[in-house]
Amino acid sequence: MQYTHHYFLNRNAFILIFKDTNPINAINSIYMKYIVSILLGISSFQVANTQSSPIKIEPINFSKVNVTDAFWKPKMDLVATKTLDACIYQTEQKTGRIRNFEKVASKKGEAHEGIFYDDSDVFKAIEAIAYSIKTNKSPKLEAKADEWIDKIAAAQLEDGYLNTYYTLTDLNKRWTDMSMHEDYNGGHMIEAAVAYYDATGKRKFLDVVIKWANYFDGLFGPGKKHWVTGHQELELALVKLYRVTAQKKYLDLADWLLSERGKKLAVGYTWTDWKDTLYAQDGVPVKQQKEITGHAVRAMYMYTGAADVAAHTGDADYLKAMRTVWEDVVYRNMYVTGGIGSAGSNEGFSQDYDLPNEQAYCETCASVGMVFWNQRMNSLTGHAEYIDVLEKSLYNGALDGLSLSGDRFFYGNPLASSGKNMRREWFGTACCPANIARLIASLGNYIYGEKDNTIFVNLFVGSNTSFNLPNGTLQFNMTTNYPWDGNITCSLQTKKKIKAPIAFRLPGWANGTASPGGLYSFTNNSPQKPVLLLNGNPITYQIKDGYVIAEQEWKDNDVISYQLPMKVETVTARSELSFNNNRIAFTRGPLVYCIEGADNNGKAWNVIAPQQTSFTTENFKVLDENVVSLIANLPAIQISADGSNANTGFQKVRAIPYYTWCNRGSNPMQVWLPTSFKEVRVN
Repeated sequence: MQYTHHYFLNRNAFILIFKDTNPINAINSIYMKYIVSILLGISSFQVANTQSSPIKIEPINFSKVNVTDAFWKPKMDLVATKTLDACIYQTEQKTGRIRNFEKVASKKGEAHEGIFYDDSDVFKAIEAIAYSIKTNKSPKLEAKADEWIDKIAAAQLEDGYLNTYYTLTDLNKRWTDMSMHEDYNGGHMIEAAVAYYDATGKRKFLDVVIKWANYFDGLFGPGKKHWVTGHQELELALVKLYRVTAQKKYLDLADWLLSERGKKLAVGYTWTDWKDTLYAQDGVPVKQQKEITGHAVRAMYMYTGAADVAAHTGDADYLKAMRTVWEDVVYRNMYVTGGIGSAGSNEGFSQDYDLPNEQAYCETCASVGMVFWNQRMNSLTGHAEYIDVLEKSLYNGALDGLSLSGDRFFYGNPLASSGKNMRREWFGTACCPANIARLIASLGNYIYGEKDNTIFVNLFVGSNTSFNLPNGTLQFNMTTNYPWDGNITCSLQTKKKIKAPIAFRLPGWANGTASPGGLYSFTNNSPQKPVLLLNGNPITYQIKDGYVIAEQEWKDNDVISYQLPMKVETVTARSELSFNNNRIAFTRGPLVYCIEGADNNGKAWNVIAPQQTSFTTENFKVLDENVVSLIANLPAIQISADGSNANTGFQKVRAIPYYTWCNRGSNPMQVWLPTSFKEVRVN
């Protein structure tokens, strides 16, 4: 008798049948580890991570975290309704994105609509839907995703290829141009399928992307065809596919794609010159890179992929390069909002300290990428400073990309405006709406971590989850009014006493550090120690790698109070950042503030903020958004009604969180306020 050998992946177990004349031999084979996994109830995701790796903190997956936060939950609900409604409407009614899949399936020879990378927007929307299904339990959204997935599956060719642009134009030209986003589309398709499988357990879409990935693996790799991803994305996606399937060939393929860069394989093939290779981070091999170059989003996706590969292979060269490039980004090329990519000409980086305010490009997708990359760096190193940067980008550079109504968007996020900027319903290149949607919907991915019996609290977001520790299960519930105050309360439930370290991030802003590396500094550097209480009584803790760590024997109904000082800070920039010479900015907790004309007599450029300026806080509303605003009396130039003369006086100035600006129409705005009249504009 022969036994067929294969495995079938579902959410809970591997089902294995072996091809061997003697089933006992099969049981004694290397597949025994999968049988053990079944008996222990270990999921496929966990099997993929049983190998040794340098991961210091393993993030808790969104599917295991219930977000209840007063700040973020309404935004997640907004994404599940208004934002995704906008994405669905644009995808189905206003553009040809879904029609392209229908056209491929119909085989009627119809023309492709839109841009060659439009498939990716469909996939990003499905990914956002997947996260929202988990958090909002929406049958309507799930039905819509299933409908789209059916159309995507119907458009897949027999060999596994799936790309509506080339299928509808000229299949003979597929994989002939590295700049045409075939791999980028495929990467987003994989991310969406993994997220949808995680959220629902349905594997139809996962089967589609496995077939596509196997097809791609058959074409490219060692001894096969060379390939340099024109827009990086596939690298990180393949690692996600590896984690959910335990098929190491996907990890190896991601590693190989990274190794292809810097060999000038694309020069003279599709990219025309050295400048093009820098644009796509192809000028130097990834492991030798030291400086940030080129397109910001591509860079973030590539470095995220490199960190993901390093997390599973233990390749120290990747980690060394990632740290060096990270320092170049954060120490010399990052805005105070956590935004990156100052230049619109290449949607990315130019020279060190070239960070103009009004002309800042700061693409929303680049800030989303900063969240991805910094989470991976935290996971690899165990250092909290990466979460400090993640938080800065999340609450400011990325969140600014979504309107308070949930259906208007910023592509770029300048730090100053003369009043001509406006939020838009959609874009021709529409990567940002679905990208910010999937980030907010997946917020649960970034809150908690766990490793070696230690619990990590990275973001202060009201939520609950459970930790399966070696000596028992600990239910963890966090409540807070963050970012408006710094009080965090965590209640624990456990059936038996559990001894385990709990590590709370000590944010740099609460410890006197405006930004790692000193690009930005607080003028009044007087850090206060955090307060940590257990059932109302102080407990001892140690501070290590940016975490406040308490190790106790926790019991049922224990309540931990973690209190961070939340005060208004004045920020200055290094002198090399000439755009901000003689200017100051203001932050409170993780939030960057700005002044907007809507709150200041229609003007934002006519005031100065002397170095000793002191703001007080005041509760306020921007439309329906409850915020803490900042109030000060500042010198200002007032122009008479007829414009014949100008007077200098004081006026009450209100500053609002940066993410809320331009929600009340086009308005002048500034983040960095001048400290002298030299930089003042009266109009």
